[in-house]
Amino acid sequence: MDLGLSATLHTNFGDAVDRTRAALNAQGFGVLTEIDVRATLKTKLDVNMEDYLILGACNPPLAHEAVGIDRQIGLLLPCNVVVRRNPDSDDEVIVEAMNPQLMVQVTNEPALQTVATRAAAKLQAAIDSLNTTSRVP
Repeated sequence: MDLGLSATLHTNFGDAVDRTRAALNAQGFGVLTEIDVRATLKTKLDVNMEDYLILGACNPPLAHEAVGIDRQIGLLLPCNVVVRRNPDSDDEVIVEAMNPQLMVQVTNEPALQTVATRAAAKLQAAIDSLNTTSRVP
């Protein structure tokens, strides 16, 4: 099993972030948190790195169902989606979403399988749609 679901976009970083938010929204995910890793490392450590944003995405019905099965599952929520510039290419932005099947493996709770499968399908649909939407130069 892969750790994440991913797509590589040939666009600018801002466009990739906007498209990722829209793709997540279309699949019923809202962005609850946003961590600008680049800005944080610059502020805290005076370290420079490429654009790197972590979006905490949540699909409320799926989260509700998962928490109903195992209250500790909140330790693995929300689903992290990373939008990051490829440090080896000026025109590539990589979008990666955590594979929800990890919830089943980490918890060893078989009842989470159906929730994880539905969440994975929705996240995969969001990632796949990024390859079909128009790009901004």
